[in-house]
Amino acid sequence: LSELSPDRRLFYFPDRNLAAVDPSSSSEEERDIFFPGREWRDVDGLPIQAHGGGILYIPETRTFYWYGENKQGPTYRLHKKSSARVDLIGISCYSSQDLWRWKNEGLVLKADTTNTSSDLHTSNVAERPKVIFNDHTRQFVMYLHIDNANYSKASVGIATSSSPLGPFTYLGSTKPHGFDSRDMTIFKDEDDGSAFLVYSSQSNSELHISQLTPDYLGLSPAVSRALVNQHREAPAVFKHGNFFYMITSGCTGWWPNQALLHAAESMLGPWETLGDPCVGASDEFRLTTFFSQVAFVLPLPGLRDLFVFVADRWNPGNLSDSRYVWLPLTIDGRLDGPPEDDSFEFPMWSRVSVRWHRKWKLP
Repeated sequence: LSELSPDRRLFYFPDRNLAAVDPSSSSEEERDIFFPGREWRDVDGLPIQAHGGGILYIPETRTFYWYGENKQGPTYRLHKKSSARVDLIGISCYSSQDLWRWKNEGLVLKADTTNTSSDLHTSNVAERPKVIFNDHTRQFVMYLHIDNANYSKASVGIATSSSPLGPFTYLGSTKPHGFDSRDMTIFKDEDDGSAFLVYSSQSNSELHISQLTPDYLGLSPAVSRALVNQHREAPAVFKHGNFFYMITSGCTGWWPNQALLHAAESMLGPWETLGDPCVGASDEFRLTTFFSQVAFVLPLPGLRDLFVFVADRWNPGNLSDSRYVWLPLTIDGRLDGPPEDDSFEFPMWSRVSVRWHRKWKLP
């Protein structure tokens, strides 16, 4: 997996030589078909730049909005041992009504090119943006991981807008409850409107979970700790029935690792680890989450047991060419055995599977 290895490109992009997924020029046979790992273009024929992102669905207009990191710049390192990076450009937004054809709506939160003290200065980091809608304030609220180039700031940023298309007004950043915060997500429970911040903390050794205030702009006093000493990051939360599920990755930087599934009866826990949800393909694919890292799990309107697993296949040699791995996530039946942590009683969790497909289509 070394960047110097001649097999790295083939290993990470086994379908590199195949045609891009391009709605502007796809053949009739390939329309509406997802090809995980292929280059994916928008309706104008340009590569989609929405990495580490999240998707918001607006029922009134039946429109999906995909927010993510724009990494359309040169990849470099500050020094030999630092992580690969691209100067901060901003947060992109794409809109779609079918999840396959995406229109570029531009940058909804732009980098600051002049003020070096700004969180959004080009020298800093803004990652993993997620947007939810507040039904009472009628505001769209964005949370994102804010950091500096050496990842020592470790904070959460907040921005708001009256429109899903932005522009978003940046309100600033904070260390939630005084703790460091890196990979993060926010989750809104559509059943009651409550929302939660989930973030890697204590040097990525555990996850912290806090409920947001009713306006989604602050945190309740309580902090729940989860997956202590398990070193998990990139949390993606979804709900099925009365239970909450979360998929996480290990902490290996840009390099892929094994995903794990966790479950709880309450967002504040306790959370149990159920194992690897990945199914199919080779051992190498499964043990590296199909050479990707989870970013989001999207519930599909009207389809109770079907979700979309949204992940990034990072390319640390050229981050702008990182790909997207979207796969069906299904919930079917009960687990065959107990969770990994069986130190206390647990409900009968459903079986969650992310199955590899070279190509697939939504029902």
